[in-house]
Amino acid sequence: MWQRSEKRSFFPWERRGGLIRRLGLYRLGPLLGASCLIGLLVMIVVRERRQAGIRRTRAVLLDVRQAVDAYLADHQGRCPESFAALADYGPFKGTPRDAWGQPLTLICPGSEPGEAYRLISAGPDGIAGGLDRIE
Repeated sequence: MWQRSEKRSFFPWERRGGLIRRLGLYRLGPLLGASCLIGLLVMIVVRERRQAGIRRTRAVLLDVRQAVDAYLADHQGRCPESFAALADYGPFKGTPRDAWGQPLTLICPGSEPGEAYRLISAGPDGIAGGLDRIE
């Protein structure tokens, strides 16, 4: 019997399969996709956690700012000597802290002209005067 050989055309990527097919790496596709998805979710969680800390710190700064303004109004514009002097004016005890547990800094009088005081949080990195400070 005579066997008929088929002539078939192959595209370049079909012929021998290449290194990926020989090593069986084509099975890694779903694993790589899942790894990328998990990495993306971790990045989103880290970013959102940082943003939530910034929002919480801004809320604390607003409370302290209102307490300092009330103190200044009651004491003819004199600056409070410490945060303990503000205990009657705000909902905090002792030195208020930001979302990362660092104490806030009160500079009184402020460093710029016309500024009565400056209230600063060191920010997520905890370095006073750092680039991510919150004022």
